[in-house]
Amino acid sequence: MTVTAESEQPRPAQGVAFSDAVTFAFGDPAADVYGIARVGLSPGEDGDPQGSGLAMLFSGREPVAVRAAGGIPVGTADWAAVDAAGVRTTTVEPLSTWTIAFQSEDGTTSFDLRFEALSDPAVIDADGEAARVGGMEGYEQLCHVTGSAQVRGGRRRVDCFGQRGHSWGAPDWDRVALARTIGVWIDPEHAVTLTAIRPSGSKRTHADEAIAASVFSAPPEGAERSVPVTVEDPRVTTTMDEEERQRRAGLELWIDPDGYPLRVAGEVLCGTSLDLGRLRLDCAFFHWTMDGRHGVGRYDILRRVAP
Repeated sequence: MTVTAESEQPRPAQGVAFSDAVTFAFGDPAADVYGIARVGLSPGEDGDPQGSGLAMLFSGREPVAVRAAGGIPVGTADWAAVDAAGVRTTTVEPLSTWTIAFQSEDGTTSFDLRFEALSDPAVIDADGEAARVGGMEGYEQLCHVTGSAQVRGGRRRVDCFGQRGHSWGAPDWDRVALARTIGVWIDPEHAVTLTAIRPSGSKRTHADEAIAASVFSAPPEGAERSVPVTVEDPRVTTTMDEEERQRRAGLELWIDPDGYPLRVAGEVLCGTSLDLGRLRLDCAFFHWTMDGRHGVGRYDILRRVAP
């Protein structure tokens, strides 16, 4: 898949199970704020577009605001037309600059941020195993995030790294047991994006998962943005707690099977679980270490739960 400015537009709906979403995530250790916001579009029963929103903001080890809403009619299939769960987004320049804003129901907690791309898109191609198993394709970009966050009435300046992704498709949760999304943000030359899909009926191990991963490397001469390099053999290990929430993780990324792997280690900083009906979202932010460098990032698990 070649990503162009037109790729930023919402995709035409392909059946009632189809969904399209843009997701923003960021983490600023200096300000002690970590957040994620998602805006989605999907067809309603009458075929007209409906919007959804999801946002979580953390400070310390616990969330200070969580809000979700869906099934909201929108006049047109446009990201800027969606106003759901206090989340709004705009595209300033496709594949380059966006804004994302969130406000809690009581008005005491919010963020207003600008995301500027630091990398070319890392693609999860429809022909790849992770997209075939999970039913979703898309792309991710490493970003510089600036703006402000309000935590229980106190304003904090935000200046950090983050990630913006666009994904679409029709996942079949009768065939998928869980999906992992990992982002490592250390600097524009040391960052990782990874998606892993575990099919239903498989053993409960990482070895059964279809994984797509990219490492962001230094820009080529004359270029301004980092370049995503596909990981030929990505491997993940995760230590879970008694409630199957991620607590520590390790990545072994073989870019060249004949060379040496890039190793990344992480541990949880903050997180929470969100009941989404037949699904459960375990959202966490991690402290990551790579090649002696330190940064933060996200590690989310979306899983099907028993009725």
